[in-house]
Amino acid sequence: MSVLIYAEQEQGVFRKQSLEAASYASAWAQAQGTSAEAVVFGHADSDSLAQYGIRKLHQINEDQSERFEAHSHARAIAKIAKESGAKLVVLGASANAQSLAPLLAVHLDAAYVSGVVAMPEASAPMTFKRAVFTNKGFSQTEVSSEVAIISLSANAYGLHPNPVSCSNEEISFPELNAQAKTTPGLIDKAQGKISIADAEIVVSAGRGLKGPENWGMIEELAQVLGGATACSKPVSDLGWRPHSEHVGQTGKPVASNLYIAVGISGAIQHLAGVSASKTKVVINTDPEAPFFKAADYGIVGDAFEVVPQLIEKIKAFKSQNA
Repeated sequence: MSVLIYAEQEQGVFRKQSLEAASYASAWAQAQGTSAEAVVFGHADSDSLAQYGIRKLHQINEDQSERFEAHSHARAIAKIAKESGAKLVVLGASANAQSLAPLLAVHLDAAYVSGVVAMPEASAPMTFKRAVFTNKGFSQTEVSSEVAIISLSANAYGLHPNPVSCSNEEISFPELNAQAKTTPGLIDKAQGKISIADAEIVVSAGRGLKGPENWGMIEELAQVLGGATACSKPVSDLGWRPHSEHVGQTGKPVASNLYIAVGISGAIQHLAGVSASKTKVVINTDPEAPFFKAADYGIVGDAFEVVPQLIEKIKAFKSQNA
């Protein structure tokens, strides 16, 4: 019996969501007197997973293993889950994980619980606390099936180092190519930037910046904070910023520890998409902007005056504490 995670990697580096899943799985495995294991598609170093309690890495290195294909990947994970006797399969909050989860549930005859935010509150039956109503509330979900599949809310559980020794088992699964049902096109990914999904700090801006030429200060603020940049829907629709940075209910959901909204009034769809963020800060010239009602902290002022001063204060603070 074990706890299994689906570990996602990009260019050989495991995503933060996978390390969070590893932290969760290893803690539950330790409480149940069993071990935490992981499955990864493609080449990746097991050392980083070992730092978070993963004792065995099942590595599938077929030629096309890094090309995500939900159906064939689900079959491979299900096969490993059955062979390892996994009673709990833990996924992150990525789009790939959300595609895999229902397919895995079918293959393993398992229950699927999404948006989990804490360790199980009971083991017989397994009971999970999950976020509902766009993170406005929580529910307790009992699982009656023998196997449970869960996806974690981003940044809900956090990273908890638990160094162990990890063995690496390479697996052949030629069905990956034979059973592929989709042929994705080429995706040009930004290099050297923190993704919105993995970021603990997100600096977002809206039409209040007046044009794409003013985005330099937003990128600089994100850089000094070690965060990612984002934008509102109107900004991406206008072509000021790429759609990959659009956050909100109709874009990418954000569950960062800190979310800074600059020049964003706070449409209901945007607020719903960032409601899972732990601390929200708004900078806006309009004191009646809806975002102020949802924010933990607010600054009424001109972004072109406030943001540069904020950057300088953060730089000074960091230099004093270096």
